[in-house]
Amino acid sequence: MHPVITLDQLELEQTRQGALFESQDCAFAELIGLQGLGARYNEVAPGKSACPFHNHQVEDELFVILEGEGEYRFGLQRHPVGAGDVLGAPAGGTETAHQLINTGAQPLKYLAVSTRARAEMIEYPDSGKFLVKSHTPEGEQTRFVGRYSDERDYWEGEPGA
Repeated sequence: MHPVITLDQLELEQTRQGALFESQDCAFAELIGLQGLGARYNEVAPGKSACPFHNHQVEDELFVILEGEGEYRFGLQRHPVGAGDVLGAPAGGTETAHQLINTGAQPLKYLAVSTRARAEMIEYPDSGKFLVKSHTPEGEQTRFVGRYSDERDYWEGEPGA
């Protein structure tokens, strides 16, 4: 662990999905010794987004735009953003759903910082999905993506119920 990193020396991981999602990023909080915060450096290609429109029910997020320009979807609003802008995405319901889209001709580069909960539920209003995840202090993770329409009765399948 070293308490200082240089962004342009991070090893970025490429992600592509369909026509809208494409980015390179690196989670680096643990590299600098942080356990209670998540931190990620993102580079998003022109016309793309790093992730779907979503809200966190537990974790707060903050974004710092370093380079480029984009549009910040936040709830029902859309905001133009550029270098030097700081964006908040507090925990909450779909009114706090958010997504950054690169509307410029150059990569949109930004930092994403978040609180880091051991359990979290994320909703995806555009698709009607949700994600539930948890992790132990040892790093074991449980993750489930579903739809509310798939809900089961609490007692379903329980012996003797």
